[in-house]
Amino acid sequence: MKINKILIIALVAISNTIFAQSVFDKFDNQDDITTVIVNKKMFLMLSKVDANTKQSQQFIELIKKLDNLKVFVTASDKKSDDMKAVADKYIKTAGLEELMRINEKGKNVKIFVKSGATESEVKELLMFIEGSGKEESVLMSLTGSFSLDELSALTDKMKLPGGDELKKASKK
Repeated sequence: MKINKILIIALVAISNTIFAQSVFDKFDNQDDITTVIVNKKMFLMLSKVDANTKQSQQFIELIKKLDNLKVFVTASDKKSDDMKAVADKYIKTAGLEELMRINEKGKNVKIFVKSGATESEVKELLMFIEGSGKEESVLMSLTGSFSLDELSALTDKMKLPGGDELKKASKK
């Protein structure tokens, strides 16, 4: 009887971990926040497209390596502050390291990564662009197993907010 209770508690804990939502999911379906979420299944569907150019081939090879993409964009100062607070807390707890920081024309851009098995492999990329005034704030989370060099193909094809900043990071 005691073993059954322990087993049940362990299974519940494991299932909560497996099916837990991302800390950023709270921004989904909120007023004043535009959301783009692409899951592994969609990436797999995209990878079935015929590639007739080298750039298309690079894009397809990258998307096979991706698990999840979440982008949240807002012009609201209040929502931006909330996104920044959640991102800052997540960065501290998730073991992300700063890749680069840019402060340009009223925008503060911070890019963080969680490295994979090799130095060039990235398991997670988190970018936060803190806009000011008329500039929008962008929070982007990308998970999978990819290199920074491969990101330029993704930003070109998907026209992601913050794509220029990601291109700068991949060149460094």
